[in-house]
Amino acid sequence: MNKRTRAVVFTGAGISAESGLKTFRGEGGLWEGVPVQEVATPEAWRKDFKRVLRFYDERRKAVAAASPNAAHHALVTLENHFDTTIITQNIDDLHERAGSSRVLHLHGEITKARSSVDPSLIYPLSSLEIPVGATCTLGSQLRPHIVWFGEAVPEMERAIEITQSADIFIVIGSSLEVYPAASLLDYVQPGRLIFLIDPNPVRACDAALKVIAKPATVGTPKLVEELISRIRQRSPNE
Repeated sequence: MNKRTRAVVFTGAGISAESGLKTFRGEGGLWEGVPVQEVATPEAWRKDFKRVLRFYDERRKAVAAASPNAAHHALVTLENHFDTTIITQNIDDLHERAGSSRVLHLHGEITKARSSVDPSLIYPLSSLEIPVGATCTLGSQLRPHIVWFGEAVPEMERAIEITQSADIFIVIGSSLEVYPAASLLDYVQPGRLIFLIDPNPVRACDAALKVIAKPATVGTPKLVEELISRIRQRSPNE
């Protein structure tokens, strides 16, 4: 392995949970108190867009108050030694704030808004709220730049292409149960190294996975250190 080795990292809610951000599933998750149908679907937007805006304003404030953790920082170290791309299910910007330069957000970004009539009109937010009455250039109410349940995942094809190019594929903090994102594992080329970092791995029985049953903040630095060590062993003068 050398710096041209392509590492693709697929991250889920578990990596951000250790920065204090609630996951969407499990005990204490966001959907435990708020039915998904009421805040994260096109139907919910049409029924009560003000409630949807309030829900995501609160999520945005939580993200702003959170900080990247040891797992996020370890992935920046990985990028210093490998050709690294991160594909994330997360809508926060913790990867970017840690310093990762190539991050593909499958489910959108909480720090951006978009037109409610033209998905191609996307705007960075300068505040933590999207006000009622804030409009795109076409005059429609701005909505969160989030892929809601029942909507297509526009970046999925690009994510598949990136995954197919991976020499190393690392899954961190994902249940691998949310589709279509979870299907990315099926596009890793045969013979490639695949790692899963999760304290409670759902697919631990998959023989293709090398499982590190640790929290992201413990398992990610450990794996990154191991991968860098392999480089140094093969290239003593590096």
